[in-house]
Amino acid sequence: MTTNAAEPAAEPPLRARRRTPAGAAVLRPDVTEAIRAAVFEELAAVGYARMSIEGIARRAGVGKTAVYRRWRSKLHLVLDVVSAMAVLGLPAPDTGSLEGDLRLLYEVTSRALRHPVASQIIPDLQAEAARNPEIAEAFQKALRDGQEGVASKVIAAATARGELTPDLDPDLALDLISGPLYWRSVVIRSPKPPKGYLEKLARATAGALKAL
Repeated sequence: MTTNAAEPAAEPPLRARRRTPAGAAVLRPDVTEAIRAAVFEELAAVGYARMSIEGIARRAGVGKTAVYRRWRSKLHLVLDVVSAMAVLGLPAPDTGSLEGDLRLLYEVTSRALRHPVASQIIPDLQAEAARNPEIAEAFQKALRDGQEGVASKVIAAATARGELTPDLDPDLALDLISGPLYWRSVVIRSPKPPKGYLEKLARATAGALKAL
């Protein structure tokens, strides 16, 4: 019987394993997720420029081979992880009003952007994006797709309730919804918004959307 190369450590006994085609690499999902988590931690700790496959593997508790089985370089690994951010997204709020949905969305987004890992990774990837077109494309897609998915649901719900007109420009609406908070949290990196700020922002944004 031919045995195949598999992930190191914590494998079940030989009799409990499923047989796989000869020569096939066995990529354990838990190892893949451990590596992805390690990428975020390593980016936050040392930044993209100083990040290495060795450091990622050490943080994930695996060998370098496990990383290279999945991604052929540091760049491709980061591009994959950043692109995966788009499918995670944020939960679409459902409070029954446009202003209420926006306020809840801003509260959740504000907390996420202030998270220590996000506050380190996003500015670092922005800097790398200015030098690397591939990172720029993946980073922009991750941010835009994540926000666009939630914003489109907020707009659709408000339109169904008659709060917004059906012919609303979706790109302009996304800019109005996402722009102010990202400017404050990501670009100028202000601390936690003052009391009442998110409520006022939600009210102003709802008014602007209704005026379009």
